[in-house]
Amino acid sequence: MAHSLLEILSDVYLGKSDTAEHLEEEEPPHPDEIVVVLEEETSPEVISLDSSEGSPCSSPRPSKDLIAYEVMVNQRNIEDLCICCGSFQIHTQHPLFDGGMCIPCKDNFLESFFLYGEDGYRPLCTVCCSGEILLTCENPSCNRCYCSECVDALVNPGSSAKFQAMSNWKCFLCLPLISENGLLKKRRKWQENLKDFYNRESQRSLEMYKAVPAWKRKPIQVLSLFGDIEEELINFGFLENSSGNGKLKHLVDVTDVVRKDVEEWGPFDLIYGCTPPIGQLSEHPPVWYFLQYYRVLQYAKPKVDSEKPFFWMFVDNLVLTEDDREIASRFLETDPVTMYEMCDEMVKNAVLIWSNIPYMKSNNSALASDWDLSLLAEDIQSLNDFSLWPTRLVNKCFIPLREYFQCFSKDHTS
Repeated sequence: MAHSLLEILSDVYLGKSDTAEHLEEEEPPHPDEIVVVLEEETSPEVISLDSSEGSPCSSPRPSKDLIAYEVMVNQRNIEDLCICCGSFQIHTQHPLFDGGMCIPCKDNFLESFFLYGEDGYRPLCTVCCSGEILLTCENPSCNRCYCSECVDALVNPGSSAKFQAMSNWKCFLCLPLISENGLLKKRRKWQENLKDFYNRESQRSLEMYKAVPAWKRKPIQVLSLFGDIEEELINFGFLENSSGNGKLKHLVDVTDVVRKDVEEWGPFDLIYGCTPPIGQLSEHPPVWYFLQYYRVLQYAKPKVDSEKPFFWMFVDNLVLTEDDREIASRFLETDPVTMYEMCDEMVKNAVLIWSNIPYMKSNNSALASDWDLSLLAEDIQSLNDFSLWPTRLVNKCFIPLREYFQCFSKDHTS
């Protein structure tokens, strides 16, 4: 594969007939000077650096399309190139594949990697977290996509169309390490690398667990407090039914629940809780639901040194006061994410979510700082549409759990 790629690069970038003639016409640089030309929109700028070494061979301007040229022709180490854009300004290494990553691409990766679309797939390329034409992995336990630009640049020109025509294509992270995929080679223990990458590069803490191989994933065990999420878990394939594979225990009143009860019911993999929806009468103040949830959460948490994946989520239907929200953030040691849906340029429903499930903030999360949440709650209440259950907004947040727990077919009938 490497030999054929080199031949292609020689044809495309060096040419077959006029390469030698072109090189003869160029005036060689002074042997004691390295000239670096910085191309800008305004005017070119030349920086001269003294050097006792001769000038290296000229190479095309760095770009994603020329990564293979730099590696195969100029013999650059791929770890010294950003495989997301082709930049030479390397800040760190790509957590999933051999290659480097520049600061802008690192920042984009941190903000975008855990975003999911309505169909349950990641809407951005797994390599560069951008791209338009996406190639989707056909592995049922995978939800990753790859842009044609990265595939053609790193594997081989035309590879994206070839893979797109395959009936059961498996992506580069699902295939074994020995697979031949040009320059796109997954790292060994890439799951651990991804966790280390976020711990090292992210400015806010992100609790992550090592992804569980598909053949080792077990049905999820869920404790749901106050809000029932059975339908959502079934729709995403985490439960076949409430009494079959996968276990869901739903509690409305937890006043008398003690640690012994939770330990006997568990162990649980996910603890979910929420405040009552806007407009629903309740015998308790909204903060009571959070405090009870937090108490039960402490009973259900595994030991500190446990590596077993354990997730939690608490949802506020905009009924907590500002002081209550500050209490929740302090107790849960994280800030909430805002999720909402629009209808005719009006916010139809919105929730605040505290969770350790590894999804990242989307642009929609800016709503919390741009709006008065109390006024927003009044606007939502004025719609008089109390059929909007909060799980309609948070259900896609459960998608990352597919990396850890068995996911059943939606078409399964017991």
